[in-house]
Amino acid sequence: MSFLNKKIISFEPKIFGLDLSDLSIKVMQLETDGSLEKIKSYNFIDIPSGNIEDGKIINKEAVASFIKEVIKKAGPKKINTRKVICSIPESKAFLRIITLPEMEEHEIAEAIKWEMEANIPLPIEQVYFDWQALNCSTEKNRQEILTAAVSKEIIDDTVDVLEKAGLEVYGLEIESVATSRSLTSEQKNKDACQLGSSLIVDMGSQRTSFIVVSKGTPYFTSSISFSSESINDAICKGLNLNKKEAEEAKVNHGIENSNSDSPIFNSVKYLLENLVNEIKGTLDFYEETAKERAKTERIILCGGGGNLRGLIPYLAKKLNKEVELGNPWINLQLGNNLPIISKKDSVRYATVVGLAMRGLHYD
Repeated sequence: MSFLNKKIISFEPKIFGLDLSDLSIKVMQLETDGSLEKIKSYNFIDIPSGNIEDGKIINKEAVASFIKEVIKKAGPKKINTRKVICSIPESKAFLRIITLPEMEEHEIAEAIKWEMEANIPLPIEQVYFDWQALNCSTEKNRQEILTAAVSKEIIDDTVDVLEKAGLEVYGLEIESVATSRSLTSEQKNKDACQLGSSLIVDMGSQRTSFIVVSKGTPYFTSSISFSSESINDAICKGLNLNKKEAEEAKVNHGIENSNSDSPIFNSVKYLLENLVNEIKGTLDFYEETAKERAKTERIILCGGGGNLRGLIPYLAKKLNKEVELGNPWINLQLGNNLPIISKKDSVRYATVVGLAMRGLHYD
C-alpha cells in the first residue's frame, strides 16, 4: 500500500528505498544478479536533533542536504537512480482494518471515506488516505480492508524535501508496512489467511513501535517512549557515567546478568518492566478485539535497541513467548551468499530493506 504510486514505462525500473527518521537517514538499493538478489548499495547517517521532530520536518534545506550526502556516500556501488520510495513515520499515520460487505471498487472507496471521517482525529480534507483489500475475511459476503490515513502536511513536506534533494518520488509507505514486508516470511504469507499473529517490536533511538502482523498484514500499531536513549539515560544516572561511558557499558555488558546483582540491570530494570507491561497490554488489546481471537505466536525484535545483550532471554521469560531477533533478509533470494551487512547491524535496516524490496519488485 503506497500513498503515491507512479506508472512506469520500463518493465524493470530502478528504485531505491529511503528511511527518513528523526535522528537518522538510511538508503538501500537492491538488484538482481541472474536468479539471485543482492544489495547493490546502502548507507546511513545520523542527523542532528531539531531537523526532524516527531516525524515533522523542521529544516527542509538541511534535511535535503543530508539526503544528498547519504546517497552520495552509499556503496559498495553507487545508487544509480533518482527514483525513490520513502518511509512515512508511524506516529503520524492512522492504520486500521475495517470489514465491509462485498461491493464494487468505486463503492468501497466511498465507504472507506465515511469510515475515515468517523474514526480519525483529523478532518478528512486534511489527510490523504489509501486502502488495500485483504481478501481474508472468514465472514460470508464480507471483505477485510486495510486502511491508512496520513496528514497532508506530512506527505507534502516529505515530497517537497525529497524533490529538493533532486529525487523523483515513486512511493511513500508507512514504516510498519515496509518493516512487516522484510521481517515476515513471504513463504508463510502464501497461506496468509491461516497464519497466526506476530508482534514486531521496533526499538529505535527515540521510541519503540509495536506492529501486530496477522495474516501477513500489519493489523495494529502503537508506540511508546521506551528507547535506546532512555536506556542510556538510566545507565548514566544509575552508574554516574557520561553518555559515552553509558553507551559502552550497555554495548559491552547489556543485561546478561539480570538474575544477579548487576548495576546495569538494576539501573534499567524499571524501564524493562514497563516495556514488558506495554507488550502484554498490546497483546491483550489485540487478542480481545481481533474477531478471530488470534493468539500471538512470537515476538520479533528489530531496531538498534533489539541488539541489547540479554534482552531476548529476559523478554522470553517474562512473556512466556518465543522471542527472536528479526532477520530482514528472509525474503531475499540470496542463494549461498551472505548479506554484506552483518546480522547484528541488519536489524537497524528492517524498514529500509522493506522499502528497497518494494522498489525491486515495483509493479
